[in-house]
Amino acid sequence: MSELEDAAEHESLAVAAAAGIHRLAIPTPFMVGRVNAYLIEDSPLTLIDSGPNSAKALDELEQLLEQRGHRIEDIELLVISHQHMDHFGLASILARRSGAEVAALAPLAPFLAAYGAQTDLDDSLAEILMLRHGIPAEIVTALRAVSAGFRAWGSAVEVTRPLLADSELQLRDRTLRVLHRPGHSPSDTVFHDAERGILLAADHLIAHISSNPLLARPLEAGEEYLDRAKAGDRPQALVTYMASLEQTRAMELELVLPGHGRPITEHASLIDERFRLHARRAAKINRLIAAAPRTAHEIAQELWGNVAVTQAYLTLSEVLGHVDLLLRDGLVRERERDGVVRFEAA
Repeated sequence: MSELEDAAEHESLAVAAAAGIHRLAIPTPFMVGRVNAYLIEDSPLTLIDSGPNSAKALDELEQLLEQRGHRIEDIELLVISHQHMDHFGLASILARRSGAEVAALAPLAPFLAAYGAQTDLDDSLAEILMLRHGIPAEIVTALRAVSAGFRAWGSAVEVTRPLLADSELQLRDRTLRVLHRPGHSPSDTVFHDAERGILLAADHLIAHISSNPLLARPLEAGEEYLDRAKAGDRPQALVTYMASLEQTRAMELELVLPGHGRPITEHASLIDERFRLHARRAAKINRLIAAAPRTAHEIAQELWGNVAVTQAYLTLSEVLGHVDLLLRDGLVRERERDGVVRFEAA
């Protein structure tokens, strides 16, 4: 980070702190690095997101709270922004120790309560999609084992305060508007303090990286969705995400506090940059498909080489998201043969 960026970050965090919102950057085992939880010093004392389920994350969270003059036992309301384990993994421990209410988007509550079974379904969907789009079976088997190993970073938690989209979360000194912004995940929820022009955005918008819209089951979908996926149905995560970004772009905001990295002060410009990035990537993929029909995995290998193997589901999500833009615009079509889909020029 440059000195200018460092100064801007400190200034933005000072603005947030003056509004009673304090960033707590908690370590994770993932490539994205630390996750930002936010302590809102209000009544009830509120924590947005918890960090992953690890002793190191818990220890650092306790230290960061102590620096603010608080303990875990002081937390009265714990809010979960979405279904990724680096954001809710410690929630059950924090709720048990503090007695805090746990708030999350109402359709997310069943996922969080049955975390293990829900993750089984997610892994089954990932396996179907990977095989269908050309990822070799041995890679799929290896990745499923890796995913199973990651599960311990999350933990089931009961939501005691379900939130409705476009409702208000009322604290003593502020009102937070609950906004559903699906795309990066089906459950992405952001919290808007309109009076102060602040948006607590989790992974909906991040300054230094483009949030990957991961292929995931709709929140209401159960085991029956797997049969639909085998028949060719799949989530259109990037199409959904771009529609959500359009809604956020239209908001009047002074400051966006993201789930990773530094605060954002020019959200509309950043979103425009993201749209241009997606347009460029879709055009590049279109050129690859025009040259010869390809599976999504073959496209990922063309774009990222070995990364397409080690991060196969992430890169598959990225490619299929952009192919969905091309399908929407009538530029490509898909052909299935022997259970494997290839994309060709329309």
